[in-house]
Order: sequence, then C-alpha cells, then structure tokens
Amino acid sequence: MKELQKEGFHPVIVDDLSEGHRKAVSVDSFHQISLADREALQEMFRKEPVDAVVHFAAHCYVGESMEDPLKYYRNNAANALNLLEASVEAGVRRFVFSSTCATYGDPVRLPLREDHPQKPVNVYGDTKLVVEGMLRALDRSHGFRSVILRYFNASGADPEGMIGEDHDPETHLIPLVLQVALGQREKIKIFGDDYDTPDGTCVRDYIHVVDLARAHVLALRHLADGGGSDAFNVGTGKGFSVSEVIEASRRVTGHPIPAEVDPRRPGDPAELVADSSRIQKTLGWEPRFTDAEEIIRTAWNWHRNHPDGYSD
Repeated sequence: MKELQKEGFHPVIVDDLSEGHRKAVSVDSFHQISLADREALQEMFRKEPVDAVVHFAAHCYVGESMEDPLKYYRNNAANALNLLEASVEAGVRRFVFSSTCATYGDPVRLPLREDHPQKPVNVYGDTKLVVEGMLRALDRSHGFRSVILRYFNASGADPEGMIGEDHDPETHLIPLVLQVALGQREKIKIFGDDYDTPDGTCVRDYIHVVDLARAHVLALRHLADGGGSDAFNVGTGKGFSVSEVIEASRRVTGHPIPAEVDPRRPGDPAELVADSSRIQKTLGWEPRFTDAEEIIRTAWNWHRNHPDGYSD
C-alpha cells in the first residue's frame, strides 16, 4: 500500500479483517468485504474505477492446511474464483497474484527456478497452484493477463515502523523468536534438527516485505505497459537456517532466547532457496535486504514498539 502510493497509484483495499487490521490501512477507499460474498464484490467493482487487481488474501499456515484442508480450498481457491469472476465481469484484465514457493514441493535442484516441477507437499501450496492454473486458463480464454509472484519467506517490517506483523495465532519464525525476547514466550520451538542441512534445521530464503512490495509495483507496471503473463520467484537467493535466524535474533535483541527441539512438522521441505534472476532481468527488481540481521532489526523495531500489535 505504501509503495503503491509512493508510485502514484490509488489503492482500493478490500479485506474482511478476519486476520488483517484496519489500523494498518492508511487509505480512505476501504471496503470490509469477504471474498466469499460475490454480490458485495460485484457492487464494489461497480463503485470503484478498478484498473488492476492485486490479490493477497489467503490462509497461509502450512501446518493448519494439513489439519483442515477444506478450510484452505474454500478460502484460497473457491474465494479466489469469486474474485476472478467478479474481475472478469467488471472488465478488469490485469491481475497480480501472491503465490508461494510452496507450489514447488520438495526441491529436486537448488536454487529453485520458475521451471522447477510444481508438486506441492502441503495443502497450502496446492491451493495456490490451483489459482495459478485458473490464471493461465483465463489468459488463454479471455486475454486476462497476470503476474504470479512466488514468495519465499516474507519477513521483516516497515523500516519506518508504521506496519508490522500481528497474527493470532502467530506461526512465523521471526516474530515468534522476537516474542521470546520480549518475554511473551518462554522459548522458541525448533521443528526438527535432523534435516539434510548444514546444522540439521530447515533452511529458508527470507524476503523482506519492502522488497516484496516493490516486486508488486513493478509487476503492475509490467502489465500496464502491455507485458504478458508471467511467473516470478521473489527471494534473495540466500538461505538461513532456523538456528541461524535464532542466533541472529540473539545478536540483534541482546536477549538469550532459549530454544527447544520438537519433532518435524508434516509438509516442511528441508531447504527452499530462490533463483530470482528472472524477475531481476525482466522487471528490473533487486532485493535491498539480504542480511538476516538487517531483516530482523526492522521486525524487532516494530515488535518492541508495538508489543501488543495493532491492539484492535
């Protein structure tokens, strides 16, 4: 939202606030609508002069997706279909979709490129792949152009301290670690230390939210300039293990942050690291935040100043 406004766009925000926060939205054009409500979506499109859609809304917890798959297919796939139908009916033909590296499943080669086989090992990744398929079909049938952005691990917070992570329940590693530093948790759990990685813990590519936001702006520009549909990885190309993130957090916060090893979680690949050369070449995107401590420092600034999140 902030990056769009900086670039001269006029965002219209649609959110049911089931997991989001009204205080995080700094624009007047806000509609509290569920994507399950097709009539409300159609009415919003009639009221607002929408040129392009950027679709973020989804459930995104891997573990929960394995325990309650229908919840994920209903929200991530069926509700995305509602949004796509409303977009097509309104004459919108440009769409940016927040997908995920979880569509690749267990890597057969690293770093992951966009042509890697897509064989998700969890329901979350599968629901995102379903939507990618819808977009490819709409491109063929309706000239509906889209950019698919496959996120790696979104992390960090607004460097200006205005926007940060506030989930209930919290499942993302960095905010969980920082909650220990704040005294809100006794310890951090490490799910598995017997993976085939240098220290036995899972390795992930942590992409800062500002770099992610910039990728969306460039994707919109690409489509506005007549660019064709495409899919891009959005990651730094550097992987950090769970243990490395915890140790970096200890250095940033100055707190000991006790850790405890628990069994592996189902659906967690050992290592996910991006090859982002395609988005760099095609859209001119490059990550600004590539150091773990630098990313964690922005998150620590947010959590330290907002220990209760948005309090709404």
